[in-house]
Amino acid sequence: MAAAIEVRDARPDDAAALVTLWGEMSIGTGHQRALAAPTPASVRASIARLGQDPGARLVVGELDGHVSGMVYLRRTPISPLHAEETMTVEYLHVTDHARRHGLGKALVAESAAWAEHENCPYLGVVAPALAREANRFLARLGLGQAAVLRFAGTHTVRRRLAAEHAPNLLAMLSSRRSVIARRAQLGRHPDLTSPAEPESAGR
Repeated sequence: MAAAIEVRDARPDDAAALVTLWGEMSIGTGHQRALAAPTPASVRASIARLGQDPGARLVVGELDGHVSGMVYLRRTPISPLHAEETMTVEYLHVTDHARRHGLGKALVAESAAWAEHENCPYLGVVAPALAREANRFLARLGLGQAAVLRFAGTHTVRRRLAAEHAPNLLAMLSSRRSVIARRAQLGRHPDLTSPAEPESAGR
């Protein structure tokens, strides 16, 4: 008998299962090194927040009544220069014991269905570069590689940049922080006058 599959939006009582799925998914990836593991409480808060966001969904897949897969969907502009939107499919994961039963396909099918419903002509799936099986699975569905996503903490990148000893680099970074802070302040107090940006800004 074929396994029973159900795909639905995540609920607060899925929190413990989602924490387990995250732990499996993050092994060997940059997320495990850079992000703290979620807790059931933080997952429940995220589910509540996503419930108020019309442009995002956290979807789970059940196999025989057990939450065994997840995917995060976001509707985003395909680029800063195009009007079209893309459905970004992230954190797609199916637990080991539930693979080869059609659950991954069901999650991708739900992603494509929502993309069509939201008039998104493109589907973009983020997959770990080292996940060979997952990438072969996505390739069979017609998804080709378009980019490489690299992930690190902001402080790590700043430290590496400083280690390069580029002339005036630290001064430039400090200047950019000042400009960003000033713009944020202007957003809260529109009556303030903004000073000219430093020469290093944007270079």
